[in-house]
Amino acid sequence: MTNTKQIEKRIQSMKPGTAFIASDFFDLSDYENVRKILNRLTDAKKIRRLLPGVYDAPRYSKLLIEWEAPNLHEVALALARKYNWSIAPTGNTALNVLGLSTQVPGKWMYISDGRYVTYNVAGTLLEFKHRANGEISGLSKEVAMVIQAIQAIGKDQMTEESLKILRDFLSDSERQELLIKGKATKSWVYQIIREIGAAA
Repeated sequence: MTNTKQIEKRIQSMKPGTAFIASDFFDLSDYENVRKILNRLTDAKKIRRLLPGVYDAPRYSKLLIEWEAPNLHEVALALARKYNWSIAPTGNTALNVLGLSTQVPGKWMYISDGRYVTYNVAGTLLEFKHRANGEISGLSKEVAMVIQAIQAIGKDQMTEESLKILRDFLSDSERQELLIKGKATKSWVYQIIREIGAAA
């Protein structure tokens, strides 16, 4: 099987909306060859270039007569892989990603241990705000996301339903990580963390 066919097969096996970068295929070929293959697939309209070096394989909606919108969270994860950032969605973005809100953010916002930067992805802004390493580095992306979601919901707005969603989102080991590493957060945040971790 050629490298092109191998890369195409991997892309086809990805979940709809997955964004990818060249390094996701370095186990199949070297950088220059992967880059050329992705460029050819883009020219053939088999994949779409969302940003320099970031792609997806969108579905075409015959009903809407257009390509489906990019998955902004997937784009954020791809950028984090590309630049070796630790990131976590924050505010309404965290609530949307976790299913705690159906409201689509007007701007997708993330905290990051990388630089401050904003991207325009198909007309929607994707913003990364720099945070000190202690707030995000060393945490799994799932645990960091839950902490950001707790802060977005607020001290007095947390419901049993929201607690259950957050609890079910984490594995047993991730809830243990949350209990241990969440001690550096504000006291009211950690009180909620203890409620989430109680099921571990």
